[in-house]
Amino acid sequence: MSSKLGVLLIVSAPSGGGKSTLTRAYVEAARDSDRPASLSVSYTTRDPRPGEVDGVHYHFVSESRFQEMVEAHEFLEHAEVFGRRYGTGRAATQAELDAGRDVILDIDWQGARQVRLAMPEAVGIFILPPSRQALEQRLRERAQDSDEVIARRMAQAADEMAHCDEYDYLLINDDLEVARADFAAIVRAARCRNAIMRRGEGARIAELLANDGGGS
Repeated sequence: MSSKLGVLLIVSAPSGGGKSTLTRAYVEAARDSDRPASLSVSYTTRDPRPGEVDGVHYHFVSESRFQEMVEAHEFLEHAEVFGRRYGTGRAATQAELDAGRDVILDIDWQGARQVRLAMPEAVGIFILPPSRQALEQRLRERAQDSDEVIARRMAQAADEMAHCDEYDYLLINDDLEVARADFAAIVRAARCRNAIMRRGEGARIAELLANDGGGS
């Protein structure tokens, strides 16, 4: 086990906020560093889409297997979205943290609440678009959705952004390079939070603070 435990990072954003771009860029940049990071791979009951690989994009499981995992408390968080279930595995997440890797959870505010109850030391980052107009433009530039779907996504985005105060850090994704630098800075700051430092460097800190009766 590494003496430096990883940090659990909860990252949320409305659709089109740039969450996937920022988190994947960070994981790639940290790959060869002394503090690598990984993106959590969720479990889901939905069918794989073309090009998706089991264990890479998601862990695809049956409804019955998912329910077994719920009953065995194997999820840090789980939810149902559009009739399909999604969840974050507890054991795999803890194994990554114990190995010294920071773990990024790409989940919504409801999942974030569940994770904070289970692991209060988790650090929340909410990514905001520069404006609602910019967010709508990004959704339209994808050329994937109808006007009706875009309107629904914009309404959902407003609801999601209303919960941004529940997070430790806010990041406005206007300029991509600035946002990437801000994300890296947030992760570095998160590692230095008192509670997290005491988890990873508890023995060293205890030695420094020990009262051995010596003078200054």
